[in-house]
Amino acid sequence: MRPLLASIALLSAVCAARAADLSFKLVWPEWKDAESFQSYYEEHTGRELTGKWIVLRSQPAKRSGLYFLARVENPGPQVNGAAFVLRIITLTSVETKTFTFPSAVPGGSRLFEIGLTGSDWTDVHGEPVAWELELEGADGHVLARKTSFLWEKPAR
Repeated sequence: MRPLLASIALLSAVCAARAADLSFKLVWPEWKDAESFQSYYEEHTGRELTGKWIVLRSQPAKRSGLYFLARVENPGPQVNGAAFVLRIITLTSVETKTFTFPSAVPGGSRLFEIGLTGSDWTDVHGEPVAWELELEGADGHVLARKTSFLWEKPAR
């Protein structure tokens, strides 16, 4: 029984270590119109073609909005039960707005398009004053984090 428990503990430690190696290689906010997602494939099948990227939207029925393009590097196996947590501060409010996007994170390098769509972001030319994007594991631990320059106060 002890060898079995030791094996499980070792496997858990290896998986946790690999999840800790997750990183954001790039996070870039940009406005995208609904038309930019249209494709010939969708015209004929009625299904959105996402290719090798994963699209997550705050309001799935709406496509236009501010998207955070996030390149995630995951050298380990797929991470299930993860969630992207996006926090933003806008020009119109000093209160931080938080949005959560549940998603599995496949192994390898993957592009995620994380969109604030519909009424969550209507300003075509607006950008957030500051933002923070975290990728949390199923247990709530932060696996990766990226922030804009203005998110944190500079050291004094």
